Amino acid sequence: MKYESKYFDKNTHRDDAVRAKKHLGQHFLKDETVTKNIADALSYHQNYESVIEVGPGMGVLTKYLINEPKIKDFSVVEIDVESVAYLKENYPTLKIIEGDFLRMNLEDHFKNSFAVVGNFPYNISSQILFKVLDYRHQVPEVVGMFQKEMAERVAAPPGSKTYGIISVLIQAFYDVKYLFTVEPHVFNPPPKVKSGVIRLTRNQREKLPCDEDLFIKIVKTAFNQRRKTLNNALKSLELKNLPEEFRGERAEQLSVEDFIRITIENS
Repeated sequence: MKYESKYFDKNTHRDDAVRAKKHLGQHFLKDETVTKNIADALSYHQNYESVIEVGPGMGVLTKYLINEPKIKDFSVVEIDVESVAYLKENYPTLKIIEGDFLRMNLEDHFKNSFAVVGNFPYNISSQILFKVLDYRHQVPEVVGMFQKEMAERVAAPPGSKTYGIISVLIQAFYDVKYLFTVEPHVFNPPPKVKSGVIRLTRNQREKLPCDEDLFIKIVKTAFNQRRKTLNNALKSLELKNLPEEFRGERAEQLSVEDFIRITIENS
């Protein structure tokens, strides 16, 4: 049975009201059940009251968030002028920040903690996550839809073939849970791949107990030659002390804590 939203006005919403633009990676979600499930996935971890939605398009997710009583301060960031015009007409009270999320100084808009949510464009989804990392002290939670492959990669545990650079860097500061898969036909236009929704919740690690720049360099170097053992993959870094138990391992076999230990040993 299809979910019908009390906020959904069939007379004003049209699938073709805003043209999806390929260069912006737009695929407009049109399934009410999926959008409701994304909104419901917010856990309000650490009791935040502000939420920012990235790339709201025609507001299919927005309408569930704008009336959520737990959210005291709700904003959307939209770069597409057609979408902005549509949102202004159909959600006149909505706080719209026009511009590129990736280029914004979010501290100009939020002084306290805020969650990030959205049906993220596939072509910038990893950049959105790295932007979140930059503001991790203010972002206790992220709920987002990504290309399924990306969602699985972010959530992958050590030992998995999909475990990689972004897995380690995100999991150093966030606990990640893969929530559900979304089929292509619920989008307009439908993408060529499936999507996945994940939730990131901030862990207890305030900062790394090591040189963060060196940590990132070690992780990237190790995974860029993931078929090699660490003893060979990390040779170019000329580390002074690679612990014996890691020398014969490959990057995907190491946990975040293992990479932290290697960094500490070489700081």
